[in-house]
Amino acid sequence: MNTRLLGCAVVLGLASLGGLMRAQGNADAAQLKNPVAATPESIAAGQQLYQRNCASCHGRNGQGGPGNDLIPAAPSLLGDAWTHGSSDGEVFTNIRNGVGPDFNMVPFKDKLKDEDIWNLVNYIRSIRK
Repeated sequence: MNTRLLGCAVVLGLASLGGLMRAQGNADAAQLKNPVAATPESIAAGQQLYQRNCASCHGRNGQGGPGNDLIPAAPSLLGDAWTHGSSDGEVFTNIRNGVGPDFNMVPFKDKLKDEDIWNLVNYIRSIRK
């Protein structure tokens, strides 16, 4: 195989892999736009909600959790790429509806209002910076 052909094969392979990695997210959820501005008040409200509802699994500072015999470790929220999508809409949908199929990430739609979930999204964005 000549060098040019090999280069094309590598580029196509990486493009395909990128498509597969993106497929892990939720294309419909990725289109959702955050209706709550990331104001200091929203971020503070999100931080309080995070400490009450998320820190026990994802760690106090979003660094991820250790897991246990029954559930796998909760992932860090500090990175740029997340398995289930990292757009505002995908994060909102994951919090609201949980992450199946085993729902180790339980849904919060019956516990938190949508505005509260958007505040959580704003807080999570603030700790990723």
